[in-house]
Amino acid sequence: MKKILLRAGLIDGLPIAMGYFAVSFSFGIAAVAAGIAPIEALLISMTNLTSAGQFAGIGIIAAGGSYFEMALSQLVINMRYALMSIALSQKLDKTFTRLHTLILGHAVTDEIFAVAVSRPKTIRPIYFAGLAALPYIGWALGTAAGAFFGALLPETLRAALSVSIYGMFIAIIIPAAKKERSVLIVTLIAIAISCCIYYIPLFDGITSGFSVIICAVAASAAGALIFPVKEESEK
Repeated sequence: MKKILLRAGLIDGLPIAMGYFAVSFSFGIAAVAAGIAPIEALLISMTNLTSAGQFAGIGIIAAGGSYFEMALSQLVINMRYALMSIALSQKLDKTFTRLHTLILGHAVTDEIFAVAVSRPKTIRPIYFAGLAALPYIGWALGTAAGAFFGALLPETLRAALSVSIYGMFIAIIIPAAKKERSVLIVTLIAIAISCCIYYIPLFDGITSGFSVIICAVAASAAGALIFPVKEESEK
């Protein structure tokens, strides 16, 4: 039974691993370009496993940002993982121990969460370990390949790969924006705020890290006010 569950997890995680390799390859290139050593870029990916957080992090490092700015930006960007973990905990099998949650909780990402939470049955540790294993390896290997060997690629190809993260974000946002008007409005608000911070001279003192924080918090707050979620009792 354990072998069957492990195999099922590995099969479900394989497509995620392939996508992670491509995105983390561009992260490795971007990290080295920001002045981070290849081995340090690899350690960042092995200890974080968060694409948006890592890209924002190297931007703050490159800009000489403070520890407070780094901590606050990571808190805002990655706070969603806490909510995902709470939702996912409702589907965990009773065989999940505290040690399992401490180890496997590190691998809760958007894609892994989506696959795990959509599983009709309860989630056992062996399945989640299989689901998380290949994406984690793919993320680490992609970072290492980009950091150590990215410089060997032609400049045009490196430039193309360096913007792949934006393609991934667009691929996530567009389908949701087409289905939900609220997502579209909140996205446009975030874009508008980002443009104001970038182009208006009054905001020249705001660093890229705080810009991410301001856009995320302001757009989310606006979305909550414009499109409040009704309680069950109100439906």
